[in-house]
Amino acid sequence: MTNITVSDAAAKRIATILGSNPDKKALRVMVEGGGCSGFSYKYELVDAQEDDDFIIEKLGATIFIDEISVPYLDGSVIDFVDDLIGQSFQIVNPNATSSCGCGVSFGI
Repeated sequence: MTNITVSDAAAKRIATILGSNPDKKALRVMVEGGGCSGFSYKYELVDAQEDDDFIIEKLGATIFIDEISVPYLDGSVIDFVDDLIGQSFQIVNPNATSSCGCGVSFGI
């Protein structure tokens, strides 16, 4: 069983973004090769679900994660942080053995 969660802050922000983009259905979260630590997270608003998507719904937000990315994100928390440095989605990933300073790339 996959254990990927979304914080309330992230769900509320995603719902707001989707509300401003009525032609989009969900936020897609992906893991791709690349980045300074080996893998990177990618976020994209999408208008369609793929057959193999893992779907999370919370507080009016919908998140799609493709089946290839799911194992890399298992146990992770998708969060939204709003602090003095700025606003961003952040993934707290227990599988990552290293990460870069920007928080967008990681190694396993």
